[in-house]
Amino acid sequence: MEQMGQGMKLLHGGDYNPEQWLDSPEVLEEDIRLMRQAHVNCVSMGMFAWGVLEPENGRYELDWLEGIVSRLYENGIYTILATPTGAVPPWMAAQYEEVRQTDENGVRLLAGNRHNFCPSAPVMRAKARAVDEALSRRLGRHPGVIGWHLSNEYGGNGRWADCHCEHCQQAFRRWLQARYGTLDALNKAWWTRFWSHTYTDWQQIHSPSPRGESSLHGLKLDWKRFVSDQLLDFCKMEADAVRVYSDLPVTTNMMRFFAPLDYFKWAKVLDVISWDNYPYWHSGPDEIGEAVETAAAHTLMRSLKKAPFLMMESTPSVVNWRPVNTLKRPGMHALSSLQAVAHGSNSVQYFQWRKSRGSCEKYHGAVIDHKNGADTRVFRDVASLGERLEKLSGPVCRSCNRPAVAMVFDWENMWAVQDACAVEKPLDYQGLFLTYFRAFWEQGVDVDIVDMDGALDGYALVAAPLNYMYKPGYAEKVRAFVERGGVYVTTYWSGEVDENDLCFLQEHPLRDVLGIRTEEIDAPGPYWKNAVEYAGHRYAVTGLCALVHAESASVLAAYTDDFYQGYPALTENRFGKGAAYFIASQNEQAAIGAMTDRFLRRAGVSCGFCGTLPAGVTVSGRVIESGEGQGQLLWFLQNFNREGAVVPLFAPYRDMETGAEWESKVEMPAFSCVVLAETEPPVEKK
Repeated sequence: MEQMGQGMKLLHGGDYNPEQWLDSPEVLEEDIRLMRQAHVNCVSMGMFAWGVLEPENGRYELDWLEGIVSRLYENGIYTILATPTGAVPPWMAAQYEEVRQTDENGVRLLAGNRHNFCPSAPVMRAKARAVDEALSRRLGRHPGVIGWHLSNEYGGNGRWADCHCEHCQQAFRRWLQARYGTLDALNKAWWTRFWSHTYTDWQQIHSPSPRGESSLHGLKLDWKRFVSDQLLDFCKMEADAVRVYSDLPVTTNMMRFFAPLDYFKWAKVLDVISWDNYPYWHSGPDEIGEAVETAAAHTLMRSLKKAPFLMMESTPSVVNWRPVNTLKRPGMHALSSLQAVAHGSNSVQYFQWRKSRGSCEKYHGAVIDHKNGADTRVFRDVASLGERLEKLSGPVCRSCNRPAVAMVFDWENMWAVQDACAVEKPLDYQGLFLTYFRAFWEQGVDVDIVDMDGALDGYALVAAPLNYMYKPGYAEKVRAFVERGGVYVTTYWSGEVDENDLCFLQEHPLRDVLGIRTEEIDAPGPYWKNAVEYAGHRYAVTGLCALVHAESASVLAAYTDDFYQGYPALTENRFGKGAAYFIASQNEQAAIGAMTDRFLRRAGVSCGFCGTLPAGVTVSGRVIESGEGQGQLLWFLQNFNREGAVVPLFAPYRDMETGAEWESKVEMPAFSCVVLAETEPPVEKK
């Protein structure tokens, strides 16, 4: 179980909260019996147990926790032990007012909820370190504990990601001084002569607030950077605390493309990446949009370290916090879980093992419900999946996805786009990113996700939609990538500003690489229809339209209407040994798919799976990197349709679970996943 499941066994289990049942020992014994029946081999425990672990200031009660960890271990079930800072207990909030957050209006929040602490308050840090070290001292070397789960979903749902108290204001000013050195440098970066906002003393600077400054983009951008960095610093403190008596790997549960925290920076502090996955299945006319967004989130988590990750939470049935909470249809639990494994997860973990009897999550889905024990559809689904994971563990745990395509997603770019006050408000950076991700997903082409600081070496194709901000060195990195033979794709509203959100002057930073001159951008609105003509087809324009002039670039598509009829809508420029493409307009999905097919062919990249993918069916491949079958690809064929699908094959494949051979086609029920191995000797694939 080294590296929390990065060894030879896929982890299967979930969040376990036995502190809720300490007065019912028979429930705890039943839990162990049912866990074994469900093929559970790992739980995460303790993330909301601070009030039980430290019922009063300085008095720790850890015997119950050690007893349960030992009992689980005796039954072959490992524990990922959490630090309890996800929610501070009432006694602490009452005794130390400063641990409670202050909102953007300067109002100190009341005690309660979760994610409810100030990360800058010295007493909060001292108390968190103390309880973390106590846990590390008692359980850091227990054979049943395989890793540390730091806190829980740092930043919460975004509402409580930042605190505006005086501790945070002073920390922000220190952060700014470290970044800029002088007020002159800060004023220049923030362009503060606009509206006469020049700062003459560091103490004049305050976080953005509706009661004060809320329009200075440099301030807002740096505040978002600070909030992410300050919570990360708290996370580092927790990691240091548990490492005092333990050398086990640390993680924390992330949340998709969670806007307040720059996960690329966070990944550098963590040993293993993990995240909480709650797709909104069955909420629309089909499952495709949700499948694409969830695949992108899994891809992000794998890409953060280019290594397998852990799906720390998912629901085996239903959540309780959406406007409409629809049950998973038959087959969806296994498909949704194996989708995670397909994109690099080495675990399927649930929130939660047993339903709470009371409070706000008592109807949140769980493996064990309030009344029926193992006699439920959900339990049978979980147990069946546990068996499947056991069969797949060996080769899957020795594999990982290794794509030839990268997509650029950058948190600081997202923050700047959100505050641009320009063509559209808000401009949906993540939504546009997903439309391009979907084009690769539909063709069964895996990608990595990198930020602007990431290396481009080893990729044949890099796509950077809505790359509004260019960080220092980014343009030079792209130029070198294309010059060496890479294919680079970008879109309208890219290369507009530098890292301080200051507009570039004179020309686009990649003018020579793209071979175009940018001029205006239009947000035509619903009453001004336009289209692009590409490869003999007419495709609808669905949003922004950049007006550009081809210089050295060739024009592959043009606008068909309005005063910019005939202007380039897609250009190609050969540069060095490679090529760069500029997509000037926001287009319907079919156009993006057609253009992406061209980019892939130019880069010499294909899916690699020998079959035809019907609509709603995709495939993802994990390369076996050691041991038997090294170099082979494991193909996870996934059908997200509400009816069966037939996938024609051009080469034989072996079913990894049944051993059966599929030769001419694979017949897939609705909501299903088949894991296939190549039957021919592995060959090098691009």
